[in-house]
Amino acid sequence: MALRHHLASLSLLALLAGCSLQPPAQQTAEITGDCSVENLQGVLGQNASAELIQQVQQQANAKTLRVLAPGDAATMDYNPQRLNIDIDESEVIIRLTCG
Repeated sequence: MALRHHLASLSLLALLAGCSLQPPAQQTAEITGDCSVENLQGVLGQNASAELIQQVQQQANAKTLRVLAPGDAATMDYNPQRLNIDIDESEVIIRLTCG
């Protein structure tokens, strides 16, 4: 009886240990090749020049890019390697998302 209790406890600990450790989001993005905008919020409010957009795409580790102006149609498919840059009527960056 004690052996069964001990084995059950070890199994539970092994299960919990496997679920508890998660790498930080930035490291996860680098490992998986997915887009990440966590450290790029400083570009909000800046004019969306071609140079800035290219820099942001590289810094986000994004394979593809989509710049969306007000009223632009966009597909609803999710692509973890795509950077979405939302701009306003004045071509100012108002939001960065991945997906």
